[in-house]
Amino acid sequence: MRVEIGDFFKKLLLCLLALAIPVMLYLYAVQAKRYTDLEKDLRDLERKQAELIEQNKKLVSDISVLSSADRIEKLALEDLGMHKAQAKDIVRVEMTGERKNKNSERVFMKEESLLTKDELVSGTSGFALENGADCYFTNVVTDSRNVCKNSMFVPLVGEFQNGHKYIPQALEAGASVVLLNKAELSEKGSLYEKIASENPSVLFIAVENTLHGLQDAAEKYVEKFTDLTKVSITGSSGKTTTKEMMVSVVKQHYGEDFVVHTQGNLNSETGLPLSVFNIRKAHKIGVFEMGMNRENEIGEISKVLKSQYGIITNIGTAHIGILGSKENIAREKRKSLDYIPSNGAAFVPANDEFADFCTENVKGKIVKFGADNTDKGRWSIQLIKDDGLFGINFKINGVNVKLPLSGQHNYYDALAVVECAEELGISEEEIKAGLESMKSVSGRMETTSFQAHNGAEITVIKDCYNANPDSMDKLLTFVDKLDNGGRKLLVLGDMKELGANAKEAHQAVGQKILEVKPDYTFLVGNEMKAAYELIKNRPNVFWFEKNTDDVFDLIVKTINHAVKKNDIVVLKGSNSMNLVKVYEKMLETVTVMQEVR
Repeated sequence: MRVEIGDFFKKLLLCLLALAIPVMLYLYAVQAKRYTDLEKDLRDLERKQAELIEQNKKLVSDISVLSSADRIEKLALEDLGMHKAQAKDIVRVEMTGERKNKNSERVFMKEESLLTKDELVSGTSGFALENGADCYFTNVVTDSRNVCKNSMFVPLVGEFQNGHKYIPQALEAGASVVLLNKAELSEKGSLYEKIASENPSVLFIAVENTLHGLQDAAEKYVEKFTDLTKVSITGSSGKTTTKEMMVSVVKQHYGEDFVVHTQGNLNSETGLPLSVFNIRKAHKIGVFEMGMNRENEIGEISKVLKSQYGIITNIGTAHIGILGSKENIAREKRKSLDYIPSNGAAFVPANDEFADFCTENVKGKIVKFGADNTDKGRWSIQLIKDDGLFGINFKINGVNVKLPLSGQHNYYDALAVVECAEELGISEEEIKAGLESMKSVSGRMETTSFQAHNGAEITVIKDCYNANPDSMDKLLTFVDKLDNGGRKLLVLGDMKELGANAKEAHQAVGQKILEVKPDYTFLVGNEMKAAYELIKNRPNVFWFEKNTDDVFDLIVKTINHAVKKNDIVVLKGSNSMNLVKVYEKMLETVTVMQEVR
C-alpha cells in the first residue's frame, strides 16, 4: 500500500512539473518580449532625441552666454547649453533656416535680482535693518495677495488701509525684500526687529515713504537700461488706445520679444513704477502710459521713466474737479515732457489750444499732429474715407491704411502714432501692419453685432470703461454722423470727478442729445438729472437716479421690446456707473452674431 501511495505522489509531481514547465516558458517568453519592447522603445527614444538634436542644429546657428562680466562662452548645440548659463547671464539664441528673419535672434535672461542691495538702499535713500540678509528679488508687488517667491513687497499707506499689517502674509507667501516706512519702524521698532530676526533671509529697507520708495527704486531700475528707447503717452482721453496702437506698430519693427509696455492701464503713481520693473535687458523699446488723478502725479512718474519721446493726445476736462481748470490740467500733462532730451521729440495735437503751452520748455523736437497739419519735411497723410462702424481709411505717403477703429478721435490718435513712428525710423508698411491689426481696447468703442430675441439684427457699442465731457462729446458726435439704416438708442451714465463743473458738463450732454435726436434715451445717475431736465419732453426719455440691478433689468427689458433691424445701442458712462452690466444682461437675452472689433 505504501508503495502505491509513493508511486501516486511521484506521478502527481511529474504531472505538476509537466504543467509548470510550459507555464514557466510562457512567462519567460512574455518577460523577454517586454524587455525586447522596452529596448525598442529606448532605441526609438534615442532616435527621436537624435532627430530633435539635428532639428535644433538646423534651426540654431549660434548660442552664446553673455554675462555682465563680459564672459562669452560658446555652448553645445546638442543641448542648447542652457545648463551652463549662470545667474545674471543673458542667453542669446540665433535662429537659422526657415526660421531666419530680421527678428530671429532670441534673447533669454536667467533670473537675477532686479536691484542689488546697494542700488536699492542708495536709490531709495533708505537703510537696511541689520539681519544679515542679502538683496534678491525678481518682481515687485504692492498687494500682499499677489506676492510670490522672491517678491519685493511694498506696503502702501492709504486713507483707509495700512499695508504694513500685511507684511506677515507677504513673508509667508515668499517675499524676499520688504520696504518699510521709517515712521512705522519708529513706532513699532521692536515688532519689526523681531520679524527681521525671525526672517534672516529677508531684506528689510526703511524709507521715508513707501510710495516714494517704490518710485525711487523704479527710477534706479530704469537707469540701468541706458540703451532702451522710451515712449510716454498721456492725455485727457485716448491714452490707452493710443498706447495699444503704438505697441502694435513698434512690434512690427523691433519684434514682439523686444518690446515692453504698460499692461492694461497701469499708469498711475504706483502702476507706472510697477510696469517699468518688467523691463529686461533684451528689450529695445518701451511704451508706457501716464495717467493722473491728483496734482504732480505725472511729475513724479515722469521722473521715474524719463522718456525720450512723449505723446500728449489732448487736453480735456477729465479730472477738472480735482485740478480746477483746463490750464492746470495742461500744466500737469506737460510734465510728461520734462525729460525729453535734445535728440528726442514731443508730439502734441496741432488744433489743441494748449499745444504751445505744453511744449514751452521742451528741449527736443516739437511735432504737431492732426488732420489738417502739414509740417514741412514730414510724411504726407491723407484721409480717404470714414467708414463709420467699420473704421477709417487713410494714406501715409501713398500707402493705404485701414484703421479698424471707429471714430475721428481714434484717427487723430493714430496720427500721433504715425508721427512718433516716423521719428523712430519705422516704415510706412510696418505702421500699416501695426494699425491694421488693432482691436478695440476692452470697454472702449467695442462694437458687437447681436440678434435680439425678436430676430432683429442690432449693433451694440460698449464704451463704458470711462467717461468725461470730451470723450462723451466725441462719442455722441460719432453716433450723430452714423448712417446705420436703423434707429439709435443711448444708455448714458454719470461722468465722475468733475467737481463744481458737474452740472454744467451734464447739461452739455443734454444739449448734445438734442442735436443727435436718438430714438430712445436712458440716463443713469444723479448727475445725469441735469441732462434729463433739458430733454425730458422728447419721446422715449428715461432717467434713473440709481444704477442698481433692478434698473439695469428694466433698461434691458425695454430695449429688447423696442429694438428693430439695424438699430444701434450705445453704452457710455464712468466705470463706477457699472453700465457694463447692461451689456452683460443683454448677452443673456440675445445671440452674438459677430464681434465687429
